[in-house]
Amino acid sequence: MKLIINNLSFSYSSFPVLKGVDLAVDLGEVLSVVGPNGSGKSTLLKCINRILKTKRNTVFVDGKDVSKLNLKELSKIMGYVPQSSVSVFPFTVFDIVMMGRTPYIHWSPSEQDYEIVAETLDFLGLSELAMRNFNELSGGEQQKVIIARALAQQPKILLLDEPTSNLDIKHQLEILCILRDLAQSKHCSVILAMHDLNMASRFSDKMLMLKKGCIFAVGTPEKVLTEENIETVYGIKARVTKSIMGKPQVVPLEPLSYKFQKRLQNMPS
Repeated sequence: MKLIINNLSFSYSSFPVLKGVDLAVDLGEVLSVVGPNGSGKSTLLKCINRILKTKRNTVFVDGKDVSKLNLKELSKIMGYVPQSSVSVFPFTVFDIVMMGRTPYIHWSPSEQDYEIVAETLDFLGLSELAMRNFNELSGGEQQKVIIARALAQQPKILLLDEPTSNLDIKHQLEILCILRDLAQSKHCSVILAMHDLNMASRFSDKMLMLKKGCIFAVGTPEKVLTEENIETVYGIKARVTKSIMGKPQVVPLEPLSYKFQKRLQNMPS
């Protein structure tokens, strides 16, 4: 299954957020979308899965125009994990994950649906929380549950917006390893909006770097994460070395601008 994005643009009112994005993602690839705040990362994911409507003939899955698919058909192809999820209803973890089976349920969940939910909870180490109220969980636990809901859809394309933002380092690595293994086993393609350049570098096959809604660079982490690109896009000096994993590793050198440093020095004590 291949995702093709062709000249995708999007504006909020009259303010352009994405401008002429072209992209191809193959089954089994992990693609990280990086860029400063406001560069269009989250908007791109929402345009791909039609949370935000774009023009026709811009997003294709296996040659099919996504805009012509109904929501049930689309939900069997794409899973989406937002930055944060707020629940005001007392759903259990099991109930939340079962919601991922909605595209497949006709009248009531089948035995297969129950099995898939149980397997997904076990896969993410959530079985012991199955009967807990979602609202009682920590932010990190809630994030894992929302990822489990998306996995229960058995999608071929999995979109995740900052999936590790509420997780400690152990759970960040756990989730990213799971997502990489899912892609490598050819179960799905994974597209991540990420702020952590080093995590993105380590776990991605390809990276897409956005600047003000336009593609600035796309390709392997080695091609995208250069000192020149980081300075131009993020406005900071950085040293790019090679990690023990053999991937580019970004070390910021100047986190504060010179002018701001001067302001700090002149502040009254």
